[in-house]
Amino acid sequence: MLLGRCDRRIMGVTIKDIARMANVSHTTVSRALNNSPFINEKTKQKIMYIVNELNYVPNYSAKSLVLNRSYNIGLFFSTIHKGTSPDFFYETINGVNSIVSQSYNLVIKGIDDCKDLSYITKERFDGIILISQSESDNLFIYEVINKNIPLVVLNREIEADNVINILSAEKDGAYEAVNYLIHNGHNDIAIIEGAQNFKSTSFRKEGYINALINSGIKINNDYIVQGEYNVDSGYEAMKKLLSLSKIPTAVFCSNDDMAVGALKAVKKSGLKVPQDISIIGFDDNIFCDYVFPPLTTVRKLSNKIAVVGSQRLLGLIKNPNTSGQKVYIKTELIIRESVKKIN
Repeated sequence: MLLGRCDRRIMGVTIKDIARMANVSHTTVSRALNNSPFINEKTKQKIMYIVNELNYVPNYSAKSLVLNRSYNIGLFFSTIHKGTSPDFFYETINGVNSIVSQSYNLVIKGIDDCKDLSYITKERFDGIILISQSESDNLFIYEVINKNIPLVVLNREIEADNVINILSAEKDGAYEAVNYLIHNGHNDIAIIEGAQNFKSTSFRKEGYINALINSGIKINNDYIVQGEYNVDSGYEAMKKLLSLSKIPTAVFCSNDDMAVGALKAVKKSGLKVPQDISIIGFDDNIFCDYVFPPLTTVRKLSNKIAVVGSQRLLGLIKNPNTSGQKVYIKTELIIRESVKKIN
C-alpha cells in the first residue's frame, strides 16, 4: 500500500517526492495542484490520489517563488485597537478565513499599525480585503489601487469605479429599529452614537433621524449623545440621558456593547428595562440572548459580508478586469424582551 511505503516521510513530503512516486516532472505536479488545463486528466487524478494519500500540504513559500505569487491575502482593519468590537473582529476573520484558508495564508493587520505603506506590494499580497471604518483609510486605498493589487472594501461605501464594495444596509437597519420603537408608542427616543469619524456611526445616526422625521417626531439634541462603541462609553452616555429633566422612554444604541453599558447604568439608577426605559442595540452579538432582559437588536450579518467579500476577491484575483460593484447585505431586526409597548 502507498502509505505503507511512505509513512516515515509524510511530515516532510515535497512536490519532488510526489513527482517521483507518480513518475512525472515536478512541473506536472504543480499543474495538477493548481488545476491547470495543461495536464492530462488521468495524470492529474493519479497525482491527486498520491497527494490525498499523503495528506500533502502545499508549501506556499516554494510555490510563490515558482509562480511569482505570495499566496497571502491581507485582511486590514482601520484599527484593531479602538472602536472594533471583539465579536465583529471575530466574525469577520472567521468569514474571510472560511473562504481563503485552503489556498492562501491570511495576514491580519490594522492600518494604524502600518506606518510605512511601502510594505503594501504585489509581491507581498495577492489581494487585500479592507474593513474600512473611516475616510482616513483613503490613502491606504489609493496606495493599493495604484499598485494594482486586487482590492475589496467591506463596511464603507467607496466612490470608485474599480473597487468592489460589500456593505451592510446599516441605515435601513437603524431606521427599522427606531421605527419599531415608534410603533410601540415611543416618541421620546434617544440615540447613543458610535465612535466619531466612523462611517457606521453616521449611517446609523442617519437611519435614526430619518425614522423620527418620517413619523413627524421633533428631534431633541439632548437625546443625541456620543459613545465610542464600547461598554464603558454606553454606560457613561446613558448616565447623561438619565440626568436629563425629561428622561427618554427609549434609547437606540449604535452597537450592542454600548447597549450593555446602558443596561447597567439603568439598573444602577434604580430603574428597570423595559418597564421604565426600552433599549435596542445593533449587531446582534452572541451575548444579546444572555443579558437581562435579552436585548432586542439589529442583526448585522458580518460573517456573511466577509464571506461574500472574500469570494469576490478570489474572483477578482482570477479575473483582474472585473468591474467595480456595490453589494448591500440586508440587516434583520431581532425582537427580544428589552422594548416595552406603551400607550
